[in-house]
Amino acid sequence: CTLDSEVALRVGGDFFFDPQPGDSPVKLVLIAGGVGINPLFSILLHIADLQGYQEGKGNGYKMGTVKLYYSAKNTSELLFKKNILGLMNAFPGKITCRFHVTQQRLQICKELQPHVTGK
Repeated sequence: CTLDSEVALRVGGDFFFDPQPGDSPVKLVLIAGGVGINPLFSILLHIADLQGYQEGKGNGYKMGTVKLYYSAKNTSELLFKKNILGLMNAFPGKITCRFHVTQQRLQICKELQPHVTGK
C-alpha cells in the first residue's frame, strides 16, 4: 500500500478467499499473530494450489502478490514456518513473509534470519 491507498480490513470471524477464473489479480496483505495463522495459512495454500492449477491448465485465476506479516513470541512458536518458507521459494516475488518475534532469547537459525525482525 502507498499513502492514500484504499484498503479493506477484516478482523476475526468467518472469512475466506475464493477467487474465480477470470477475476482480476489482487494484492493481499495477511496479518497474523500466534495461532491466528491457521486460517491465513489455509489461504496461502489455496493461492498456491490455484497458481499450480493455472500453470498446468493455462487458464483460471492469475495470482497477485501476497504479503504475510506473522508475529509470535519466538521462532519456535511460528507455526508452519518451514511451509511458509517453501511457498516463498516456490513463488518468488509473489509470496513474501516477514516474521516478527517479541521475546526471542536464542539465536535465530540462518534460514529464518533474513525474514525475521524483533528481539
